[in-house]
Amino acid sequence: MRVIAGSARGTRLGPVPPGVRPVSDRAREGVFASLGAAVPGSTCLDLYAGTGAMGIEALSRGADRCTFVERSRSAAAAIRDNLERTHLADRADVRTSDVGRFLRAQRDVHGAFDLVLLDPPYDTPATEIAQRLGDLDAGWLAPEGWTVVLTRGHHGDPPALPVHWAVRRTLRYGDSLLTLYREDRWA
Repeated sequence: MRVIAGSARGTRLGPVPPGVRPVSDRAREGVFASLGAAVPGSTCLDLYAGTGAMGIEALSRGADRCTFVERSRSAAAAIRDNLERTHLADRADVRTSDVGRFLRAQRDVHGAFDLVLLDPPYDTPATEIAQRLGDLDAGWLAPEGWTVVLTRGHHGDPPALPVHWAVRRTLRYGDSLLTLYREDRWA
């Protein structure tokens, strides 16, 4: 795995810890091409961060800050190593925590995010993913202009969405389905 573009372009990331399924280089390239101008200057939250490749790609492409949340200690250590390899550690915060617990307990500390990246294990039930999306909608997202990117297995059930969320784009790479959500306030 490597960083696709930006200040850390071409940097090889460290070994993938056991039990982690990173988003492929090709899929990351596609999603960040779709995000385009939404990345520079954004505040990013990378949930189920794994190796940190998605959040590191955002930082490399100009995101101001990124908070990484990963429950596995070995994966969190891999994220820290990858941040050092890419020289992006000064703009990052790595939290070793269960994503649900983090979202319920930490809202007032971190504020609102413009870009949220979620890459949960493919066997995570759609009801649990819907709960995490609801948690995000309860104060984690910027007042306007936010984007949430969810990676799921292409055979997985789609989660229920908060009422004002809309699918802006869906990308499929191998067995991965990446969906970009944006706010759609109709009232």
